[in-house]
Amino acid sequence: MSTNTRTPRANGERSSLLKLYLVRGILAVVWAAVFAVAHDTLDAKAIALLVVYPLIDAVSSVIDYRALPDDFERGLTAFNGALSALAAPAAGIAGAGGVAAALSVFGVWAVLSGAAQVVVGVRRRGPELGRQWPMLIAGGLSFVVGIFYNIQAAGDEPSLDVLSVYATGGGVFFIVQAGLLAWRARQRRADAV
Repeated sequence: MSTNTRTPRANGERSSLLKLYLVRGILAVVWAAVFAVAHDTLDAKAIALLVVYPLIDAVSSVIDYRALPDDFERGLTAFNGALSALAAPAAGIAGAGGVAAALSVFGVWAVLSGAAQVVVGVRRRGPELGRQWPMLIAGGLSFVVGIFYNIQAAGDEPSLDVLSVYATGGGVFFIVQAGLLAWRARQRRADAV
């Protein structure tokens, strides 16, 4: 779908995305702060947090899915939501198996969800939806970092320390994208006056 055909729904979609991105970003940063102090031992609390992070993404995808028209972007958002919903219990099961297994599952999820995020960002990159550069960068980094996580998981000293950095970075990109959408909405209102 070309960006020109998106104009009639752009205001509503932009408002919906702004709220979604802002809440998603704040939740990621909060999760990162809690996980940073809770993962020293891979106990029930840390494993529960490993399950929660993909669930945040799954719920965000469901909210986004409901706001989209029936097109390719909606299907990809549904895929990402289902992937995240599957990643949550997989992370919990893997967490019970140890740091390497948990990091590997998180890495596979990061690769796949990052690729999906890049495709959605490309489809939303028109000016009416804030160009989506933060989402494109975050998705690309998720893809690359996920590969790194799997390499690290296969190494001698895998560590979950990197997950807090991952979540913080992703959260910041979501918050920046929300800011760009808010700026664009303010600019449109000023232009209309």
